[in-house]
Formats: sequence, C-alpha cells, structure tokens
Amino acid sequence: MRVSSFLQCTLHFEMIDLYSWSTPNGRKASIMLEETGLEYCAHAVDIGKGEQFAAEFLKISPNNKIPAIVDRETEISLMESGAILIYLAEKTGQFLPSAGEPRARVLEWLMFQMGGIGPMLGQVHHFLRYHPDVSEYAAVRYSEEGKRLYGVLDKRLSHSEYLGGSDYSIADIVTWPWISRFEWQQIDLDEYPHVREWYTTVAARPAVQRGYDVPRKTNKIPLP
Repeated sequence: MRVSSFLQCTLHFEMIDLYSWSTPNGRKASIMLEETGLEYCAHAVDIGKGEQFAAEFLKISPNNKIPAIVDRETEISLMESGAILIYLAEKTGQFLPSAGEPRARVLEWLMFQMGGIGPMLGQVHHFLRYHPDVSEYAAVRYSEEGKRLYGVLDKRLSHSEYLGGSDYSIADIVTWPWISRFEWQQIDLDEYPHVREWYTTVAARPAVQRGYDVPRKTNKIPLP
C-alpha cells in the first residue's frame, strides 16, 4: 500500500521508505513497490532543486542519485535502481525466477537496460530535448544509438512475450519507464511493432499506472 508523500508515514517496522522523483529511474522503484504490494512511504527528492545533494539523502545514496530505499524491517538501505529491484524481488519472491536459465535471462535483460537503454536514452534526452543546438554530432550519434537499442528490443520481443521470457519480470519493470519517454526520444513506435505491443500491455497494468504517478503526477502515460 502506498502512503502519500505529503502525509506523515506510519512507523510500521515492515515499511519501505522510498526516496524518489518522477523520472524513468525513479518510476522503476515505485512501479516495483506497487507490483509487489509492499507497504511503502514515498519521499519526494526534487532533483530540480538539488535536493539529491542534501546531507541526509547522501547517507542513503552516496552517489546522490534517485531512487533509494530504506527497508525498516531489515535496516538495509540501497541506492541504484537495479540493485533495488533485485532486492525487492528476492524479498518478496516475485518477478525474478529463483534459479537456472529463467533467472539468468531476466538478469541479462535487466543489465541490458542498466548498461544500454538507460544511459544511452538519457543522452538522447539531453541532446534532442534539452540542448538540441549544442552538438549536431552528439544529437545524431545518440539518436542513432537509441534507434539501434529499440531495434534490439523489437527483435527480442518478436519471439518473447516479455523481455525475460514468458513472464513479466523486473527486466520489464526497469525498461518500460524509459520507453514511456519515446516522444522525448523522437521515436515512432509504429516502426517497432513488437515494442509497441509490449509497451501498451505493460502500460495497462494497474500497478504500473499507480507507480507512474509517484511521488507526484506530472502527465498521463503517453500512448502511441
């Protein structure tokens, strides 16, 4: 159950404290928490105001990045979205197979997001949306790399219902929020039909819709 960020959180020992903002990386954690049904309290960290550099937040996230969590039950604090999702999956036994190739496949595509989709599409946002006149070379370079990565996803999803295999998993949860900014990336999802089908399927999940608006609602989920 989500506790609204503007309310005082009830001090339940099993609650997760989520420190986040309405970005693709932040939405990974809030969607995962909504999917698992864990009770949590969302604390807004306004990165536009530099709140990620506050001393108290740096104790939880030394790299001054969102999201970060504190599990009151175990007293474990974690930064880095991939680590957070693996931790929550193992804590609840959900969205990550326990062993063998199924687990390896989910982790493979989770790492594809961490090493490719996130960093590269972040550069696409930077050069196409925020600083389009800074460098034509950078804009072309990252735009083409973004399209290449969409092509990798489309090929995978042409023969797999979800990124990790036949079941929805943390690989989908970490990737979907970045694809939800396809308009920022100047991507036409009709050119990637398998990504489009997967994207709309995930977007229809109630937990995804709830997690998208944490810690604040900024816009409706974009649909192709």
